[in-house]
Amino acid sequence: MLYIAEFPEAKLKEIASNVGITERMVSIIISDLERAGAISVKKIGRRNSYEVIPSFHLRHPLEENKKVSDLIRLLGE
Repeated sequence: MLYIAEFPEAKLKEIASNVGITERMVSIIISDLERAGAISVKKIGRRNSYEVIPSFHLRHPLEENKKVSDLIRLLGE
């Protein structure tokens, strides 16, 4: 999610390469995040553009009072 926040127009291959996982796993994660409402995906021509929803609350019970923006801020430091 941090990579997508920084590079919203990155291709799956670029994300996979930079994060160190397979393109298939990136696709699965993006689909899961989109279904959950943590990101939105917009088709622009033949490419996708991703937007991280900063107000989305984290799903883990211990962190549900935190937002995605808190996570990005913490990891981006």
